[in-house]
Amino acid sequence: MIKAGIVGGTGYTGVELLRLLAGHPRVELVTVTSRGDAGRRVDELYPSLRGHVPGCFSEPSIEALTGCDVAFFATPNGTAMRMAEPLLAAGVRIIDLAADFRLRDPAEWERWYGEPHACPQRLPQAVYGLPEVNRAAIREARLVANPGCYPTAVQLGFLPLLEAGLVDTGRLIADAKSGTSGAGRRAEIPMLLSETGESFKAYGVAGHRHLPEIRQGLERAAGGAVSLTFVPHLLPMIRGIHATLYAELAGDPGDLAALYEARYRGEPFVDVLPFGSHPDTRSVRGSNRCQIALHRPQGGSTVVVLSVIDNLVKGAAGQAVQNMNLMFGLAETAGLDAIALYP
Repeated sequence: MIKAGIVGGTGYTGVELLRLLAGHPRVELVTVTSRGDAGRRVDELYPSLRGHVPGCFSEPSIEALTGCDVAFFATPNGTAMRMAEPLLAAGVRIIDLAADFRLRDPAEWERWYGEPHACPQRLPQAVYGLPEVNRAAIREARLVANPGCYPTAVQLGFLPLLEAGLVDTGRLIADAKSGTSGAGRRAEIPMLLSETGESFKAYGVAGHRHLPEIRQGLERAAGGAVSLTFVPHLLPMIRGIHATLYAELAGDPGDLAALYEARYRGEPFVDVLPFGSHPDTRSVRGSNRCQIALHRPQGGSTVVVLSVIDNLVKGAAGQAVQNMNLMFGLAETAGLDAIALYP
């Protein structure tokens, strides 16, 4: 059995990890930490886990985690980078669900996250945990940077076009919408039901922290610079991301549907729908799947890609478990075969 620890088990991502790992056939949860709820029973805070996750939250410490084979960090940005070095030295593998190890350039990290990187020497060793791109490297990794939710939906949607060199890389647009759970489990006025209900708004238009992560991944796929306009929006729902992606074709693309089907053939968690389909977020809710559909409005030069995920599963905890499975030589789908909830 893989001995797993979760640092930050009380947020939405943390409890999603608890749900998935509690049902995993090869995982034993040995520690779940929380500064604010240390000593409190896990199933007291989350009654949905009664009978599945016994025990209490503990204070986060290096000592509590060194007995683990893998430590998941479901913490705010800036936490994992301060604890990574002694854990890695002790032989613990790390999967960070925050942004600490996603960007390759520490100066870029400081620019977007407002403080110097505390562990820059580990950035070259960190593997970006998008299995559809880095599967082989993830299998050998000791430190995995789990992708963000928006970056997962946007990159999976754009990748086949960029890898094939079929679009103008100077004119990419990602218009993405997320449910409120993407903002985390904290008391803030903009997240109250009275503020989000019956409303819909854009935010971070001048620059969102996920922009450099998305751009970094797209440039790798394109083999050069890309210009991306990324605008996130907040929807009055709990779970889900819908990314509507626009690109201008550079010449005859051939059969776009065949391109996507070939690129994602054999990928257990990417589902390419028939050309012209309209995926919706409820079709992936609670699952680790990304559903993608393609359009060419009026048969013109613009290709529109629709990409939907559950932001807490494929966009966070589910992808982290997928990465763990790869790191420990397990079936990639282990513990992740749940069918989406409907309605």
